[in-house]
Amino acid sequence: MGDERLINLEARYEWLERHVGEQDRAMAELGEEIRRLRREIAALREELGEESQAEDGEPEERPPHY
Repeated sequence: MGDERLINLEARYEWLERHVGEQDRAMAELGEEIRRLRREIAALREELGEESQAEDGEPEERPPHY
């Protein structure tokens, strides 16, 4: 009975080690994805900021109806 219990505990321990490794990899991938998305958001905000500044200022060329 003691051997069976030890084998069962070892099997659980192996499963937990594998599971923790998979979670670590998933967390690393999610961290990379978050960093990439933050860079994209920053670039979009910068682009939108430039467009809104152009709209707020004087027009760069005369409209066609002049």
